[in-house]
Amino acid sequence: MINETDLERSVRRAIDGYFRDLDGERPHGVYEMVINCVERPLLQAVLNRVDGNQTHAAEMLGINRNTLRKKMKCHGIKG
Repeated sequence: MINETDLERSVRRAIDGYFRDLDGERPHGVYEMVINCVERPLLQAVLNRVDGNQTHAAEMLGINRNTLRKKMKCHGIKG
């Protein structure tokens, strides 16, 4: 078996729990749901780590600064 990180295990457990809790309902939009749940706290943690410096946060995340700003706006994260 592939060695999983703690983060991967946490996501897998959460997704497995989500599927169990559906109680027979068909899942819909799982990808977007997971990305939205993970992206906001990720952006917040990185921005906190770099004291709000968007240039440094974008570099740390490996994304363009404008992309970071767009994602911040989408998630209601103040600059």
